[in-house]
Amino acid sequence: MSSTISSATTPAAGTPSTSTGNAGSSLVTSTGIGSGLNISAIVSSLTSAFGAGQQNQLNSQSASLDSQVSAFGTFTSALDTLKGTLATLENPTQLGGYDGTVADTSIASATATSGAVAGQYTLSVQNLATATQLTSAHVASSATTVGTGDLTINVGTSSATISIDPTDNTLADIASAINAAPNNPGVSATVITAADGARLVLTGTTTGAASAITVTQSGGDGGLSALVYDPANGVTNLTQTQQALDANFTINGFAATSSNNVVSGAISGVSIDLLTPSATTTVGTVTTSTPTTLTITPDTTAAQTSITAFVTALNGVLSSIQTLGGYNAATQTAGPLQGNATLQSFQNQLENILDTVTSSASGVKSLADLGIDADPNSGTLDTSANLLSSTLSANLAAVGQLLGGPNGIATKIDSLVTQYTQAGGLLSTINSGLQTGLANVATQQTALNAELVTYAATLTTQYNAMDAAVASLKETQTYLNAEFNPGANSSSSAATSSLSSGTTNTG
Repeated sequence: MSSTISSATTPAAGTPSTSTGNAGSSLVTSTGIGSGLNISAIVSSLTSAFGAGQQNQLNSQSASLDSQVSAFGTFTSALDTLKGTLATLENPTQLGGYDGTVADTSIASATATSGAVAGQYTLSVQNLATATQLTSAHVASSATTVGTGDLTINVGTSSATISIDPTDNTLADIASAINAAPNNPGVSATVITAADGARLVLTGTTTGAASAITVTQSGGDGGLSALVYDPANGVTNLTQTQQALDANFTINGFAATSSNNVVSGAISGVSIDLLTPSATTTVGTVTTSTPTTLTITPDTTAAQTSITAFVTALNGVLSSIQTLGGYNAATQTAGPLQGNATLQSFQNQLENILDTVTSSASGVKSLADLGIDADPNSGTLDTSANLLSSTLSANLAAVGQLLGGPNGIATKIDSLVTQYTQAGGLLSTINSGLQTGLANVATQQTALNAELVTYAATLTTQYNAMDAAVASLKETQTYLNAEFNPGANSSSSAATSSLSSGTTNTG
């Protein structure tokens, strides 16, 4: 710190002035000029020493709290990663999977769920499910007037009546009105323009025999009769270019039908997407479809991937507990949470779950049966990929029951992790406490800083007062030397000049 000190020391009354100039009115413009001391450095050192004890304590508390916040953040992150691997394992139907393969991929494709059963089937497709398509006779263009009145369109059991008035009675207007109808029963209308003119095409949006389309008209000028399609009453002014049909196919020679081309109920747990009719062969008057092979096989790849990710995440949690809460003998370094009761409690509960042994008669009773065992040296888990793969292939359902369901290992771990990581849970409460501690340290630091500022200001005032007194004494000394030792007048004047310019030589 520095300040400007004004020295107004005046010689005693009656003391004559000398050629040294007006020494009594000179200014000391920098601390330490009179005494030659570095007052700023002295004040800084004394202030630091004064607050050192409390400052060291606050630094230590802050570092400890920051370390704990970071450590619990690392632990929470490891738990979140573990939790992310549990959803698939908790649901046995998601863990177990099957693949569906069709030999002739142009005929169909298949997907299988956990409800499927391994097997091989023959599949042939006679025809695909189709939607009705109706086409009008051609007119000159899409802007040609057709007529007015009410057009009623039926699709299966659904119907809608669309009013066509003189302002929207062209072919294009009618197509737009059908598409915009709020209760459209399932018909899309388009206008196709070819060399001979424009046609209205109505296409059903759903397939299957039950989705046949009929069109009737009433009222108006009668022009809409050109768009009537009512086979039951013998009126077919529209041409049916495609009939609404159910898909017909056979599985293992047994005939089956479907209103659409995605068949989900023909084989348990299998969805078949019919793509094209099978090739046919004709012998005499008999035509038969050439079958292809549909194969359902267990798929353990997804299960093995999910379980491997689960073990990796478990090891991440166990390693974080060892690093954060343990002691590294090699480096003689303690973790920031050494001996922490929260980590120890979690580890104990987790290990109890991992040691679960069920009474299942399937032969899959524990994690050890999946090739997952604790490594006594590292404290983490080792996985035998070969044993896991063979167990999944032999008894996928039993693995799903061990890990998932209400009492499954993954389900129990998820419940445990949730207790710690959920909003308002144990880790959230701990973090709130640590943040409160850091806020308290910050408050104490602010108070200490203010105290040190006051202390330093007091010291500066005291040292500046001493410095001013020394400067005054030196001026008096210079004056007396000039009075009693005239031969030193020139050097005295030089000293006085130096003092006035703030460059006093104290040596």
